[in-house]
Amino acid sequence: MTWLITGGAGFIGAHVVRAMLAAGERVAVYDDLSTGDPGRVPEGVPFVKGSVLDGDLVRATLSDLSVSGVVHLAAKKQVGESVEQPLYYYRENVQGLQTLLEAAADTGVRHFLFSSSAAVYGMPDVDLVTEDTPCAPVNPYGETKLAGEWLVRATGRAHGMTTACLRYFNVAGAADEELADTGVFNLVPMVFEKLTQGVAPVIFGDDYDTADGTCVRDFIHVEDIASAHLAAARALTEREPGSDLTVNIGRGQGVSVREMIALIGEVTGYADAAAPVSVPRRAGDPARVVASADRIRGELGWTARHDARAMVASAWAGWVRRHPEARR
Repeated sequence: MTWLITGGAGFIGAHVVRAMLAAGERVAVYDDLSTGDPGRVPEGVPFVKGSVLDGDLVRATLSDLSVSGVVHLAAKKQVGESVEQPLYYYRENVQGLQTLLEAAADTGVRHFLFSSSAAVYGMPDVDLVTEDTPCAPVNPYGETKLAGEWLVRATGRAHGMTTACLRYFNVAGAADEELADTGVFNLVPMVFEKLTQGVAPVIFGDDYDTADGTCVRDFIHVEDIASAHLAAARALTEREPGSDLTVNIGRGQGVSVREMIALIGEVTGYADAAAPVSVPRRAGDPARVVASADRIRGELGWTARHDARAMVASAWAGWVRRHPEARR
């Protein structure tokens, strides 16, 4: 069978493509290249440039490539941008998903795996977030992911697809220097940028009810994210038509923002410059968001393999490849 990976030229998507190829799966990539890089698509992998909003192209791609399963990662994902442009986010993330699901149903796709997010939980007041923790997203990005889960499950039940919704926590790292994240929207690359510019990293709020006063997050290596997709995709092929799987992808271990900044300083050689400055809290930042990984371990036999140091070291290798002057 062939898996179509939407967003397969992006940071996470490229890792999923490599993991599935290495495991012997047949894959193809569909990406509009708004943030993706065609150089990330391995030689010999069929590639179609297009938007998931283009129903005719999506339908033709699914049909021409005889696609049996879809791994849907293509989405807009910047929280702040979603607040400023909610209509854009709902169009890209929800309408685009609807268009893709319609085409999948029309062409007989049997399996559909959806890239969701811990943002569906909003600001959970629990030590460990389980899949049964109430979903209460606090921004349009999280809302679009939750609405996407509803669409995927409903379509699966109605059309006999097996479906999965994978809720990522805080993704970092790289399996290869060439696949490293080129964006500066998450904590790790943001700190890299500050340190290499000679500017102190910033902590948004140091008065939370946590051990060191800073927010605590569950950081997960992108290579582990990819292996979880492979495990979920293979599980879908063995499940009953119309069944659904919803799981967190996390390590179940929290790292505070202050701890992560200190680790980044140590790994990069910028420890002397890594003393952060604190500014007031950002609206909507929960104190602690750490995954329970019990369900994915029980359902798929999957466990994260990489720790926070490995995430930082691999991400730093990719950063230095693009900014060689940053090496100390």
